Amino acid sequence: MIKHRSQVTPWKGMKEVAIRSLRKTRPAPVLRHARAEGKAAGYRAGWDHGYWFGQCESIVSRIAPPPMPIRSVHILYVATGKGFPYSPLDEAVASALRGLVGQLTVIDANQPVAEIAERLRPDLVLVLDGLQFDAKHIIAMRASGIRTAVWFTDDPYYTDITSTLAPLYDEVFTLERNCVEYYQRLGCQRVYYLPLGVNPSEFRPMNPPRAMRKEISFVGSAYWKRVEFFNQTAPYLASKDTLISGIWWERLKDFQLLKPKITLGRWMDPLETAHTYNGSKIVINMHRAHDDETFNNNSALIPAYSPNPRTFEISACATLQLTDIRDDLALYYTPGVEIVTYSSPQEMIEKIEYYLTHEDERREIALRGMARTRREHTYTHRLNVMLGLLFP
Repeated sequence: MIKHRSQVTPWKGMKEVAIRSLRKTRPAPVLRHARAEGKAAGYRAGWDHGYWFGQCESIVSRIAPPPMPIRSVHILYVATGKGFPYSPLDEAVASALRGLVGQLTVIDANQPVAEIAERLRPDLVLVLDGLQFDAKHIIAMRASGIRTAVWFTDDPYYTDITSTLAPLYDEVFTLERNCVEYYQRLGCQRVYYLPLGVNPSEFRPMNPPRAMRKEISFVGSAYWKRVEFFNQTAPYLASKDTLISGIWWERLKDFQLLKPKITLGRWMDPLETAHTYNGSKIVINMHRAHDDETFNNNSALIPAYSPNPRTFEISACATLQLTDIRDDLALYYTPGVEIVTYSSPQEMIEKIEYYLTHEDERREIALRGMARTRREHTYTHRLNVMLGLLFP
């Protein structure tokens, strides 16, 4: 039976009206053209990134890991045991050590380390970070004649704590050059400067999901000195395709302006961080201030000269890194050639604008930075230096 018009359900009638309206406003040729344009743009973007990714992989394949000596020693490695975000660092160091020593035993700071060391009698006990490692284990091991070393990973920001720990060890390694003399003045006989590095199996060129592609990104916590800086750049960053990820960013004066671009209150794992770096045309790096008010235990006000681990991780992803200046930075990268620096909010904005519109220059610098990182700044390189100092 044929229904009377009044019997047609309202939603069906509305649907028919919407379809007729769409056909009137968007003729079929226009829709086909829009689809064709979208398909072509997607093809161009895919081809461009595929070509870029191929360039990166070509360079990676040509940088063979240098031959490293395997030392016939037994290392008892004490990882931090703190969980995320330290767990990737724990594993990166363990992974590098496995290829450099004849025997490696891995435990963490929450285990009965002194008891295990007494039973195994390793050639060296290496403690990573050590801030939450009970000092009684160090004292007991040294009393038993077991050689100990620590690698401090957060200097100079916790020197109020590390100053009491460093003298307990036979060997002290620090990622901050300015802390070497500081520990020597405390009576430490053997102190070495050794920055952190990068795990190239985690931080490397990748093809991230399309949704993660951005013009600019910054990953890190909103310490107060960073907030002061970002307050001056907020209107500009809000006008760009920007991503900011980390904790405490609600401290920003213009938080509401930047809120749609901020992923607040969470830590990224290494894979997501690497995808974020790979998906960005420019990644901002801003070092933590040595005198910041947030989580700072540096009453001696030891200045920070050395680059943070993020410096190596960003460059390893073949992304242009725009970083603030650290005195030691030029020891690891050539500014303007392998990395780009800024010294003020205005200079940062100017350089972002420049490199967003100079694609070839941006990519060339990023490729050179990635190649330098893989040749010189992996954890395998760092641990080989450490072992060379400990076991000449």
